[in-house]
Amino acid sequence: MKTYLLADPVRYLRMTTSELRDAFLIGSLCQPGSVQLAYVDLDRAIVGMATPTVQPLVLPTDGALKSDYFTERRELGVLNIGGRGRTTVGDDTYALDNLDCLYIGRGSPKIVFTSESAHSPAIFYLLSYPAHTTFQTTLVQKGRANPTELGSAETSNKRTIYKYVFLDGAKSCQLVMGVTHLHPGSVWNTMPPHTHMRRSEIYMYFNLAPEARVFHLMGPGEETRHIVMQNYDVAVSPGWSIHAGAGTCAYSFCWGMGGENQDYADMDPVPIVGLQ
Repeated sequence: MKTYLLADPVRYLRMTTSELRDAFLIGSLCQPGSVQLAYVDLDRAIVGMATPTVQPLVLPTDGALKSDYFTERRELGVLNIGGRGRTTVGDDTYALDNLDCLYIGRGSPKIVFTSESAHSPAIFYLLSYPAHTTFQTTLVQKGRANPTELGSAETSNKRTIYKYVFLDGAKSCQLVMGVTHLHPGSVWNTMPPHTHMRRSEIYMYFNLAPEARVFHLMGPGEETRHIVMQNYDVAVSPGWSIHAGAGTCAYSFCWGMGGENQDYADMDPVPIVGLQ
């Protein structure tokens, strides 16, 4: 499990393109037949992907966690962005279709991922934060994920937001998690942008063709930079950074947050006219 140490807003100003990518970009963790994990020092997040094919995959712990099992002191969000699959938590098995999400509470010693078909495997995107107590493991199917329509075709940002783990959905300690889908013809996400020092945010882009890209915007509003991203890439956003972007076509992304406030609407707006 690779560890990512994020730069502060002072060092950020002097970073080259490659340094920005090394610090804030986690490349695709989707590797068939394996579980791939990355540790981010920011709010001690762990992101990963489990892509079972023929054989089930057990979620491992890692020496860096100093724990007997992965969720000994952690909670976990599991979003299926592939074919139909199953996640087993202890003695309970949950069927996850495409875009279903499973919240797993602290204290689940064994977690196993399985695909229904090796030819169309499930791709389980994983997002985890430390947890101070245990909340109930909860399956949230796409159709029950509180869809909200935002934006417009005129401003090229018409999008549907699905909230899975949040104050009025699956309960958690600090994890907030959902998905945004851009409508055909729209390319801008999270515009106008915002920051929130009370929690960091992680984006995982998907539903991108191999030749498509997203230009992910980051940094303070008066000192923006961009990172060019492809399918399954992950961008880490500290509290002082905006998180927005535009693609070469419509796309989807999973957004996840950890920190001290789970109120989805807790944002500090950054006016578009002030962006530089």
